Amino acid sequence: MTDDTRSFAKTLRADMSLPEMLVWTRLKHRQAGKPVFRRQYPIGPYVADFYCSKARLAIEIDGMAHDVGDRPERDIVRDQRLRDKGFEVYRISARDVLADPDEAVEGILIVALGRLKVFGR
Repeated sequence: MTDDTRSFAKTLRADMSLPEMLVWTRLKHRQAGKPVFRRQYPIGPYVADFYCSKARLAIEIDGMAHDVGDRPERDIVRDQRLRDKGFEVYRISARDVLADPDEAVEGILIVALGRLKVFGR
């Protein structure tokens, strides 16, 4: 992780999209037994929208920009590089978040809790 990545993550935290804000407002209210997430978290040269360190889980909220140009291919390469390092990447569309943010977060928590069980945490 470089200083540039850290600086970029800080900028992203200050300028989150509406779907990211909807997810964050639900994830940040940590309850006992629930996974802890960080927002706009640097992982190597990348910045995950949300990250649960105990589950080694990166969450990505994909807006329309992820469907254009070379972005789909870049996302595939990025996800594979993270998986090669032992991280899981869970992608959810911004459209799904906007349609039902509570359901989107419930899905995120299910994946995180499943990963925690794998690691025995």
